[in-house]
Amino acid sequence: MNNNDILVSLDIGTTKIKVIIGEVLNDSLNIIGVGTAKSNGMKKGAIVDIDQTVNSIRNAVEQAERMVGMQIDSVVVGISGNHIQLQPCHGVVAVQSENREITNEDVKRVIDGAQVISIPPEREIIDVIPKQFIVDGLDEITDPRGMIGVRLEMEGTIITCSKTVLHNILKCVERANLKVADICLQPLSAGTVALSKDEKNLGVALIDVGGGCTTVSVFENDHIESTSVIPLGGDNITKDLSIGLRTSTEEAEDIKVNHGHAFYNDAQEDEVFEASIIGSNAKQSFNQLQIADMIEARLEEIYAYVEREIRRMGYHELPGGYVLTGGTMKMPGALELAGDVFQANVRIAIPDYIGVREPQFTAGVGILQFAYHNAKIQGKNLFPAITASLDEPKAKRIKKQPTNTTNTNESNKKESGIANLFKYFFD
Repeated sequence: MNNNDILVSLDIGTTKIKVIIGEVLNDSLNIIGVGTAKSNGMKKGAIVDIDQTVNSIRNAVEQAERMVGMQIDSVVVGISGNHIQLQPCHGVVAVQSENREITNEDVKRVIDGAQVISIPPEREIIDVIPKQFIVDGLDEITDPRGMIGVRLEMEGTIITCSKTVLHNILKCVERANLKVADICLQPLSAGTVALSKDEKNLGVALIDVGGGCTTVSVFENDHIESTSVIPLGGDNITKDLSIGLRTSTEEAEDIKVNHGHAFYNDAQEDEVFEASIIGSNAKQSFNQLQIADMIEARLEEIYAYVEREIRRMGYHELPGGYVLTGGTMKMPGALELAGDVFQANVRIAIPDYIGVREPQFTAGVGILQFAYHNAKIQGKNLFPAITASLDEPKAKRIKKQPTNTTNTNESNKKESGIANLFKYFFD
């Protein structure tokens, strides 16, 4: 196994933090390590306690490290939220080489040129996604390198986010002793795994129902057009069960995972379980039909908000239908209820890799795939993400945390295009 072929993704969710280690061989991805940890310090997709979030990240990283027997040094971080904004951009440069062959340097210059736009001081550019390159008027080129031309143009989408939110995420990753190799827009990354090319061309909604929030993204003409976050998710179902059954949140979560059903018509009355009543030692019996009523009502509300959000984005009919993913979609009946509410073609997306065949891992696997292909086009260097072994004790590595983060990450940041951000925050 060559360390230079290994990438690590970090998906910071409201209920779980997921670390996925992937090995890239001949442009195909193999998952070799997975770490998950309970996410503390997050609410509705936002960081509310940095120390708790740092500990959760460390726990997930340690679990993934033990699986492969290697030490993780850098991660590709996924980011999402209502603070994300997409705006079109355009860059033009003259091809520099004497033989007029387009090189990596020309592609890098045209992408940099497209970023020369005015953005508010509280926002930061996290990525530029090329839609197409144009060489001497010839358009719809996906990779112009090696072509001959005089004038190179790029049309794309600039992704900006709130500096405050990004600073908090970066600070947590830094304090967990990791470098940030790159930052990816999570819905865009999830789309690389969850959606087919035809779906993205026709027009499709990707709905990621997580623990604390639901991310709604619309893709059309093979590109992301709009993304938004609704502050409702699986945690709200747990709270409803906790109140309805008068039991603790932990027990309500267990009941939801082990006995929950989201579609009342298919729930089983003969599936019976017991729940401890809060404030007493007594236990009470319930059946799946009783809790299906509560779960269906809340999930139906989430789907209704999703539909309203898609209408607000200006889409009334999506030929590609609705693709569901995220941890909450593991629940039986979620797909049937979605078909009932949306009255359209609906399916659940699950990554097709051993060890991560669950909808909660879609974003994490997507980050690996998207970051690798995006880095190839933009000339970023994401490798190596790990070092050979775990021989050095964890305690030592925590002490070893750099005091001057700017110098330590200098080379990494130049490649990742977020150098200015680190200077701004950590100088």
